[in-house]
Amino acid sequence: MSDLSNEITACRLCAERFEATATQHSPRPVVWFRPGARILVAGQAPGKRVHESGVPFDDPSGDRLREWLGIDRATFYDRDRVAIVPMAFCFPGYDAKGSDLPPPAICRQTWHARVMAELSQLRLTVLVGGYAQKYHLGNPGPVTETVRDWRARAPQVFALPHPSWRNTAWLQKNPWFGEEVLPALRARVREVLTDE
Repeated sequence: MSDLSNEITACRLCAERFEATATQHSPRPVVWFRPGARILVAGQAPGKRVHESGVPFDDPSGDRLREWLGIDRATFYDRDRVAIVPMAFCFPGYDAKGSDLPPPAICRQTWHARVMAELSQLRLTVLVGGYAQKYHLGNPGPVTETVRDWRARAPQVFALPHPSWRNTAWLQKNPWFGEEVLPALRARVREVLTDE
């Protein structure tokens, strides 16, 4: 691991914040990148299952995301090829109603500029969900509009909805995503990974 990865792994900035959540958990940063990666997957924050396993997208959302990208687990988890950098490296916890809390801004403010400076070989950025899209694109607007406008950023950047099962209805309502965006995304992923 790089010095930066070790620093992030040791981070405890949000310990008191997490202790005050309904889950009352301790920080466990999930760090998954190396400087030579060609693809960046920028997401929101680890969920509870990822917090427990220490592996990003180690859940049904990850299965769907890998299907969208057209790559297998081994490729997805090869840190020399794919960097997985969420807006917060730790599981933020649940609120009293059991909903995911937003990623704490202090994580992004503390670490992201340094992480992105290390990722100088990127050829494709995949923005998963609204938090990642707002950070990397400024304030692009609603997720559906941002995803629908994929041609404006392709082939370097693709904005995606979150692959959560909660978005199954969104996928059914927006068949153009599977018909137009995913074939272009998979072709770009193949191109980037083949041209190493």
